[in-house]
Amino acid sequence: MRKHHPENERTKRRYVEFLKHAKQLSDTSIDQALAAIAEFEAANGWRDFRKFRIEQAQKYKRSLAERANPKTGKPLAKATVSSRLMALKGFFEWLAGQPGFRSKLTYSDAEYFRPSANDERIARAVREKPVASVEDIRQVLAAMPDATDIERRDRALIGFALLSGARDNAIASMSLKHVDLGRRTVFQDAREVRTKNRKTFTTWFFPVGADIEKIVADWIAFLTKERGFGPDDPLFPATKIALGENGFEAGGLDQKHWKGAATIRRIFKAAFAHAGLPYANPHSFRNTLAMLGEKLCSTPEAFKAWSQNLGHEHVLTTFTSYGAVASHRQAEIFDQLRTRQVGGDSSVKVAIDPESVAKAVALLTGNPV
Repeated sequence: MRKHHPENERTKRRYVEFLKHAKQLSDTSIDQALAAIAEFEAANGWRDFRKFRIEQAQKYKRSLAERANPKTGKPLAKATVSSRLMALKGFFEWLAGQPGFRSKLTYSDAEYFRPSANDERIARAVREKPVASVEDIRQVLAAMPDATDIERRDRALIGFALLSGARDNAIASMSLKHVDLGRRTVFQDAREVRTKNRKTFTTWFFPVGADIEKIVADWIAFLTKERGFGPDDPLFPATKIALGENGFEAGGLDQKHWKGAATIRRIFKAAFAHAGLPYANPHSFRNTLAMLGEKLCSTPEAFKAWSQNLGHEHVLTTFTSYGAVASHRQAEIFDQLRTRQVGGDSSVKVAIDPESVAKAVALLTGNPV
């Protein structure tokens, strides 16, 4: 049975070039789009894209709604369904403008891949996820062994993720020269560090404790003084694979960077399991820091600086994407407000300084007064 259509393959190659060079999408995003297109092709017997009919889109949407996740046996998540449908919508919108397809497709054909409004709201809904506290992370660090080079690396890795707030893929690509212990800074240079959207910025160590800072400092001293690592060598080296008595096994540290962040996530998962705590992925440490900033920052200017330290150009990104109030804290706040309402003096009025309000709004929105 045919499992591809030659003309479709040529069309998809052109689409990849469009996504990569015109849309500037990452390889991961492109792979996800291609996977959705391939799945649609398979569902329609790898027919030529020129023979597209809106009934095919409708049939595919119904099949997604009825499909179960092979791992859980439950229906596919609305977010998964929405992601695949929107990838196909984007592809057919592009296709409708290509030579050879303009007489076969219309831009409105792509609209048949759009998820329903209700499904879109469900897919985009923000659901509260447990976020590890600084004390939880400190507990994880205390439980981690540090007898071998790899164990010391793993422990320092988790400490550094909290200290710097850096994303896992950025950490995987950092070199020793990017960390300045004297100034307590991390220079995330997009020419060498895989930062999000390839932004270059400097991060100051977050105030999470001298003990965590010492773990990182000791690790860097170990690499430079005992292992002879130089400025261009990786901050967190990959594991060297050696041939042992039982086959391939870990053989210490290699002077090479990790190619991606998958290993970092596995290290985090194992460390939290070892400590008996729910898994907190590397990215969730940024939520931990955002929540810490809400407690420590007493002025809008301080929180603006905290937000910039996370690599956010706009402070509202920190508020809306990372700074959600946890449900238990929300309950505490409303209990306090309720107490004030019932027991407080309603005749007491607090004067609000208009100038202070204006300055606060200006800092939050990034528009100076």
